[in-house]
Amino acid sequence: MLRAAGATAGAVGAGIGTTAPAAAAGTAFAHPGLLHTRADLDRMAAKVKAGAEPWTAGFARLAANPHAQSGWRPRPSAVVHRGAGTPQNYAALYKDIHAAYQNALRWHVTGERAHADTAVAVLNAWSETLTQVAGSADRFLAAGLYGYQFANAAELVRDHEDFEAERFRRMLLDVFHPLSESFLADHNNAVVSNYWTNWDLCNMACVLAIGIHCDDRAKVDRAVEYFKHGEGLGSIRSAIPVVHDDGLGEWLEAGRDQGHALLGVGLMGTICEMAWNQGIDLYGHDDSRFLKGAQYVAKWAMGEKVPFTANTRRKGAIDGWSGSETVTEAAPVDPEMTRPIWAMIANHYTKRRGLPASYLTRIAARSAPEGGGGDYGPDSGGYDQLGFGTLAFTRDRSAKVTGAGSDPRPRTGTTASPSPSAAGDDLAATGSNGLLGWTAATGVTALAGGLLLLRRRTR
Repeated sequence: MLRAAGATAGAVGAGIGTTAPAAAAGTAFAHPGLLHTRADLDRMAAKVKAGAEPWTAGFARLAANPHAQSGWRPRPSAVVHRGAGTPQNYAALYKDIHAAYQNALRWHVTGERAHADTAVAVLNAWSETLTQVAGSADRFLAAGLYGYQFANAAELVRDHEDFEAERFRRMLLDVFHPLSESFLADHNNAVVSNYWTNWDLCNMACVLAIGIHCDDRAKVDRAVEYFKHGEGLGSIRSAIPVVHDDGLGEWLEAGRDQGHALLGVGLMGTICEMAWNQGIDLYGHDDSRFLKGAQYVAKWAMGEKVPFTANTRRKGAIDGWSGSETVTEAAPVDPEMTRPIWAMIANHYTKRRGLPASYLTRIAARSAPEGGGGDYGPDSGGYDQLGFGTLAFTRDRSAKVTGAGSDPRPRTGTTASPSPSAAGDDLAATGSNGLLGWTAATGVTALAGGLLLLRRRTR
């Protein structure tokens, strides 16, 4: 496994809403409870009805999007292909998913029934038709990205009388979940660090979203455990391997390129938000490590200088070819590049928790009002996030955030297991000297100076 040593300086938000709730045996999941709760949907509708900003500007972007129109007609296929060397047809899938999501969201804001009916018609058409997601290794990206997005669209219409809810659940469980679980377990039979961070993250998002939508406790627990301790590059200490003395958490893919780093931050935020809405605090996990990573990417993406630790990752197939790749500096950026990811993250940390997050606040303001699929280019990357964060996630500061020890999380009858003690839960840093100490049970000794640790994957 690939890890990097680094100091955990700059304790951000310690003590604020970080105590995991105890498991409530036999309790149900909250619905709607993926990216949006009932309170969220009611807030959007009330703010838009009152003509309040910036919600009105956010809704205007939604209403203007071609996918959000009630005249949208789906184009389902039995087999969806993604990846070079295959007859790719996956664009119809992601465009239809965004049409379903956008129409469902528009219905919740306006109450216009035609948008609900359109969303249901799109989802029903696909659950009646789709039997397989196929292609090259990119099929795992398709399963992860479109699986979590499909579940979110369905969550918004789950009680609509015409929605074929059970058939849709079977599609999620039979078509999308097996690919995502296979990737997290075997990484396409590759060395565990072969695939970059966002591959793990999109498949974690899929498993988590399907688990919540289908009321499957084991799947939710699987995604949460992988987020905390998974072997691949998407687990939080692999995605953010170094916390610098200034409190910024280095994002591994900053050494790759800006687009993929933004994708990864958006996906990790999506996982944290969906978990939060079930009472599971991943936003605050490991001393709010995600906040530190998101702040790092926000600063870097605005063209400002950030520290970077050289790292090397192993690549290759199990019992096949092998190699390595070393990155020595953060990639160049275009400050004008953006994705609709910032409003959700900034509002959580600054409004729910009342924490300072200057880089997140600045980049969210620059990106507002956020649009959605179809607003960020015609290619698949423009559809990787569901978007519309200005409308969906802008919130007034929580009255519950009053200082250390307060906990603004919704009380939803969580399915999360209690977190182990801090001493046993995570790999603890030994201090500002950059040494990362692992327990003897891992079979790996501490390493200094920001070097990467490579551990052979056991099968």
